Amino acid sequence: MGVATTPSYDRRASASLFSRLRTAAGQADPFPIYEELLSRGDVIPAPWGGSVVSSFAVCDQVLRSRDWLEPDKRWRERQGSGTRWNASSSREMSNTLAALNPPDHTRARRAAGTFDRAAIERIGQAVTRTTDRLLDSLLERVREGEADFAALVGEELPVAAIGDWLGIPAADRPRLRELTHDQVFTQELLPSASQLAASDAATAELRTYFTALVEDRRAHPGDDPVSRWIQTWDTMEPDRDKADEAVYFLVLFVLLAALETTATLLTTMALHLVESPDRWNLVANHPDLVPGFVEETLRYDPPTHVISRVAAKDHVLGGIEIRRDEMVHLMVGAAHRDPARHREPHRFDPLRKPAHLAFSGGIHYCLGAPLARLEAQILLRQLIRRLPRLTLVRRPTMAPRVAFRRPLNLDVALA
Repeated sequence: MGVATTPSYDRRASASLFSRLRTAAGQADPFPIYEELLSRGDVIPAPWGGSVVSSFAVCDQVLRSRDWLEPDKRWRERQGSGTRWNASSSREMSNTLAALNPPDHTRARRAAGTFDRAAIERIGQAVTRTTDRLLDSLLERVREGEADFAALVGEELPVAAIGDWLGIPAADRPRLRELTHDQVFTQELLPSASQLAASDAATAELRTYFTALVEDRRAHPGDDPVSRWIQTWDTMEPDRDKADEAVYFLVLFVLLAALETTATLLTTMALHLVESPDRWNLVANHPDLVPGFVEETLRYDPPTHVISRVAAKDHVLGGIEIRRDEMVHLMVGAAHRDPARHREPHRFDPLRKPAHLAFSGGIHYCLGAPLARLEAQILLRQLIRRLPRLTLVRRPTMAPRVAFRRPLNLDVALA
């Protein structure tokens, strides 16, 4: 628990840091701001209420502890009708696996299952074929000049992989990808009114689509995860409508997680590869470093920079008193650069021993982590094996977000 202390700064002092994070410059390179944040202590008051955690040790502690909960449906309802937590998109997300606490989380996670070795092997074969096709297209474009890796590969591989696995028609995938990019705003740190409106609209369209998909799979079951989830929930929930809704929330969660964060991982990984000839040469000459390169990407600039939790009871965290029901924002992007955890944290080093929180931790450790790693490792191996060295044409533009990183482009050319 520790002993509570009086912080030597107030919420106004931290407001300027977060104002800078929300600027285009801050979103392009938040790490100098994170360094300032780390210098102010493990836990500091957030300018909008609650607290912000920046140290690796305390973030890891919170993620692993059962004393810290997801901001679930009941918590969001207690925040009041006029808050962002009761936007329609936020209420919808409160029913998905990522926002559940035990015992609801335990039940839903059991129904979701895991990626076993056979499933990973099948998916890996499909991912390899798709990667080959996408890299053929990329190579053709770069031979003509520059090409956008994000558009041609980073955004395409995850939607193909999850679409093939779930059995989603190829014609529907571009629209689902667009909706995913809008939907994620409700999960942002401080979404604007216009972002929430976009998220609400996207969520409504996603609900219509996936509700129909679940209805179709119930009527015409096949050898796919959605059909299997229907069978599983039928054994757990006697009310068929409730079972179908539970499957819908699972499919929604899987799609959102698989598309958004994996696309960012793939493009960010490629950025770190092409921006440094030495890195490209190192991993090309030592392909055994591929897993380490992926893990270092997840540490150096993870797809998710902020994870939020709520206190299940009164705590003293990092010397700061946290009351029951108060929220803490875990600044994972800052924690990964914590010099108390990593030597030379601002240096990209694929030889570094992996240690990151990119997939969260504890009971909420990412269900899709094996799939994300699989896609990234296959892509990186194929890149260094099949393509001549690429170089960065210009720094990517980042989406207007703090919590969920997303490069909007990655323009590359032949070196």
